Amino acid sequence: MKLSLLSILLGAGVALPQVYGLTQPARLAATVKKFPRNLAAGIVLMLLGTAWFVWNVNNEPIADFSAFKPYMIAGFFAVGVGACVFVQDFLAVRGLAVVLLLLAKLMVDTGRPHLGQSPFVLVIQTWAYVLVVAGIWFTVTPWKLRDLLNWATATEARTRLLCAVRLVFAVFILGLGLTAFRSM
Repeated sequence: MKLSLLSILLGAGVALPQVYGLTQPARLAATVKKFPRNLAAGIVLMLLGTAWFVWNVNNEPIADFSAFKPYMIAGFFAVGVGACVFVQDFLAVRGLAVVLLLLAKLMVDTGRPHLGQSPFVLVIQTWAYVLVVAGIWFTVTPWKLRDLLNWATATEARTRLLCAVRLVFAVFILGLGLTAFRSM
């Protein structure tokens, strides 16, 4: 994937919920507060993360483990599906954490070849490492995301303010994809 396309997709993906939050802060807050224990969202995110991880492992040239690759893939798939069955408490948070870690890998891998071409690539790389830390933190302590979401949506004013800040960041990332990363 090209860095410009990734930046455009990331910018648009982050911007859309923020626009909704600016126009309907109470509705966004109600939806966000339900997320950590939303089983359907958890199953979708965990299965998405599992499929994405298995796809990454399948495409990795692991010469030392090539004989074990089918067993590894089956094991990883079983863990992902098993989590949906046996670890349903905060499954949405755990699934989101897996997706954040995989998204961070994509961001780092896509930006790495362009590090010398533009200093703005460091924005994407830094954001990726923030996602790694968040993914690890929320995997270990999923209730912290619930607490963070409750704090962030405690009032309509706070919801709007945080949505505005994230929207500015999203527009910046989108702008990088359309300008600085256009040829990357």
